[in-house]
This record gives sequence, C-alpha cells and structure tokens, in this order.
Amino acid sequence: MGAVGLGVLQAATVVLMLVLLYRPLGDYIARIYSSAKHLRVERGLYRLIGVDAASEQTWRSYARSVLLFSAAGMLLVYLLQRTQHLLPLSLGLPPVPEGLAFNTAASFVANTNWQSYSPEQTMGHLVQAAGLAVQNFLSAAVGIAIAITLVRGFARHGSTTIGNFWVDMTRGVLRLLLPISVVGALVLIAGGVAQNLAGFTEVQTLSGATQQIPGGPVASQEVIKLLGTNGGGFYNANSAHPFENPTPWTSLFEILLILAIPFSLPRAFGRMVGDDRQGYAIVSVMGVLFLASTTILSIVEYAGRGPAPELAGAALEGKEVRFGILGSTLFGSASTLTSTGAVNSMHDSYTALGGMIPMLNMMLGEVAPGGVGSGLYGMLVLAVITVFVGGLLVGRTPEYVGKRIGPREMTLASLYILVVPALVLGGTALSFAIPAIRDDVVSTSILNPGPHGLSEVLYAFTSAANNNGSAFAGLTASTPWFATALGVAMLLGRFIPIVLVLALAGSLAAQRPVPQTAGTLPTHRPLFVGMLSTIAVVITALTYFPVLTLGPLAEGLV
Repeated sequence: MGAVGLGVLQAATVVLMLVLLYRPLGDYIARIYSSAKHLRVERGLYRLIGVDAASEQTWRSYARSVLLFSAAGMLLVYLLQRTQHLLPLSLGLPPVPEGLAFNTAASFVANTNWQSYSPEQTMGHLVQAAGLAVQNFLSAAVGIAIAITLVRGFARHGSTTIGNFWVDMTRGVLRLLLPISVVGALVLIAGGVAQNLAGFTEVQTLSGATQQIPGGPVASQEVIKLLGTNGGGFYNANSAHPFENPTPWTSLFEILLILAIPFSLPRAFGRMVGDDRQGYAIVSVMGVLFLASTTILSIVEYAGRGPAPELAGAALEGKEVRFGILGSTLFGSASTLTSTGAVNSMHDSYTALGGMIPMLNMMLGEVAPGGVGSGLYGMLVLAVITVFVGGLLVGRTPEYVGKRIGPREMTLASLYILVVPALVLGGTALSFAIPAIRDDVVSTSILNPGPHGLSEVLYAFTSAANNNGSAFAGLTASTPWFATALGVAMLLGRFIPIVLVLALAGSLAAQRPVPQTAGTLPTHRPLFVGMLSTIAVVITALTYFPVLTLGPLAEGLV
C-alpha cells in the first residue's frame, strides 16, 4: 500500500473510532452532568471546600467562581515555578524567570499551553506534574463545565440558575477526564512512551560523544495534554519526540484522544435538550469542516509546491519519517481544529499555503470540533447567529431549540465572535506599529523576514487568543513583549468569551419555551447544516482575509 493509501486508511480509522464513540461517550457525558447523585469522594471534596452541592448558581455567581478558581490556579502555578529550586524533584534547575513564569501560568490556566521554552531543561518533575499536569485536568474540566451551562440554558425554562460550578468541575475531573486518562496512559506506556522519575541520564553516542537524555513522568502528562485538548509537551519537540510519541500507531491513538470528547459533546447536547437530531446537526457541521480542512492541508503538503520541496522530492522538512506527510497533516489538523496545539511535525516548516491552513483552523474559532467544551459552546454561538441571519433572510422567527433569539442574545453572540479577532489583529498590529516594539521584534524574534515573518507573529497571536498553543517555531517568543502580550491575549481570549457564554446561558435559561410554528426554521436538517457551515467560513474569511494576503498568501503565491 502506498503513502496515500496509508494516509487515507489512518483517517478512515480515526473517523470509524469517533463514530463508534459518539453515542456511548456522549450519553455518558450527558448522564454525568444530569445526575442528581454525588459520589462518596465528591461529597468529601464538597465538605472539604465548603460547597453546598445541592445549591445552584446564577450565571453571575457561576462566572465569579470560574474567575476566582482560575486566578487561584494561576497564582499557584506561578509560585511553583518561581520556587522550583527549593522543591524536591527539581533536577537542580533554577527558578523560572518572572516573565516566563507569568506567561506559562496564564497559558496553562487558559487551556493554551503555549511554551516559549524547552520544558525538559526549564522545569523539574514536580512543577511539571503538580503544576502543569494538574492544570491540564482543571482547565479542561472548566471548558466542559461552561459548555454544559449553555446546554442547560437551552434545556431549562424560566430558570434563574444554570448549575453549580464546583459540582460541574469536580465531576468533569473525577468521572470523565481522570478515568480515561488512567487507561490512556497505560496504553501509551505499552506503546513505548516514557514514564519514570529519572533525571538526566548521560549516554554515549555512536560518534563517541556524550549526551544527556532527560526522563520523567511523560505518559501521565501526555494523555491529559491530548484528552483535555491542552497540548503542552513534556519535551520541547512535543509529540514529535519519540519519548512522547514513538510509533505511527501511538500517533493515531493520540489523535483519537484529541478528538474523542469534542466530537462526542454534541451527542450530550442533543440528549440534554431532548432532541438527538440537534446533536447530529452540530456534529455534522464539525465533521464537514474537519474533513474539508484535513483534505486541503494534505493535498497542499503532499503536492510539495515550492523550490525546496521540489528539489527534495517531497515536503518532508520538519516532519518525522515515521509518521510521513499524511500522518503529520492529520495530526496537525486535529491539533489546530481543536484547542490542543500539540504537534508531531513543525508547522513553521510546512509549505507557505500549507502553513496557512493550521492558522485558518484556529481563525475558524476552533469549532470543528474545537476544544473540550469550548468547541461546543463556540459552535452553539454560531448556531445562534445562523438562525438570526436565516430569520432575516426569509422572514422567519429567529428561534433555536425552542428559545427565541432576541437583541440580548444577539448582542452577546456578536461580542463573542469579535473578542478573539480583536486580540489577534490588535496584538499583531501593535507588534509592528510601535517603533520600539517593532525594532525588537524584527531584530530579535523573527527568524525569517518578509511575509513569513508576519506569518510567524500572526500565528503566535492567533494561537494565543484562541487558546491553541502551537507555534511557528521560527519565532523567538520569550522576549518581554511577547511573554507579556501573548499572556494577556491568552487570558482575555479565554475568559471574556466564557463570561459572555455564561451570560447567554443565563438569558436563555430564563426564557419560557417558544412553541414551534410554520415560521420556525428547522435546525436539524441538511439546509441548516449547510447554513451553519457557511456562516462559520464567511465570518472567518471576512475577518482575516486582508492580513492573510500580507502573510502566507503573499508568500505562497509568489
């Protein structure tokens, strides 16, 4: 079987596994957040932190809990980094510098996992495990909890509450993320992923030189970085490192971990609103966009247009031979169409147009299928906009899942889709518009001047504001400007949309159900699937096309 056949077989295997997981995993998620029963360990945790599990919160109270919990987590991760030299299992590494510690703390709390450093040479095992890996669980659970509140907004009628954050977050960790992570880590260990508490082991190379090989608890962090769509690697090479991702089948398993929960959440949505067809419509849009993006990226990279790929015979720069071109593009699409950001190849080494596709995936809002939780609530916000636009076009009442879409709902949805583009375009513009910053960026950070240099900066802010975490590796992002600006972009890109989604959930939950009439737009049919897909693409194109013409399009069409 040729390379193309193997690539198609890999993609087909992932699709088949996702189809098989859709109903059981989605139904299980719906039961987790609908059950009135609390596990014994959960009741113990609630008593410990003083939470009344039977009491629900308004959207404002829920938002305050999310923000306070995240701020406390960020402070803890920051302090762990700054006091690393005093902690056990530090491997003799010094404390992380202030700016980098802030950037990393913001990154992991915001589910971004942007890493402008070499993890294995910067952080000891305790900081990696107790700081970063713990936040991988917690930030993922927060994202799922926010999505569930919006689902409850559609499902509830005349309610002033949308759930209890502490209950939702706890259940997400203990009932969903932790059990799957334990099984997934064992699978990765069986596949050859490292898992130990070893420090640096000195070995002799074939040439007679010596080299230090870092060990550590890799598999336990690898599984949640993927399952929780976090993305931060134990090693600088991320999932291209053989200690994180040794073989083609482990790479395929890691892709499945990335996509399993995001593609199953629409089923939970359909179950909780009492109409499975709504879930099928949402997952269909996600699937169409995912397959289209993956196909385009694979074709562009496999064609290998450009002087270097044509001379080499293939666009294999930055790609692992054990994965090949199509194994790399499948992983790259899964990573950037979700908020994962993990890589098994270097996106900066893709062809000019090939490198634009991961960027477009993030600019799409990471909704196909998106991050754990964030993908679903992002797609539901787009669904709200779609029914409103559809209502304007044909004169039908803008309603979605029995809820009227009025001025307040449209205001919140509109603000949601404006926040991230403002951060992306504003951050990129400031990097070049302010003379002092521009001189530092051009002389220190950008490896490749010209259109590709703009692409590197644009990719960085796109990744940060969308909470993805992947990068064009040619950019040196550890400078004071990028450490601060990207850290702020991550926090604002994460928590402003979360507050807007919670406000939307509260507004919808308070409404009484609207009976369906002849004027109601059906939102479970292929027509709506096509409309929603089109709206997602059009919004992205109108927002980002001008800046793309100055970066990857200018480079790729020369």
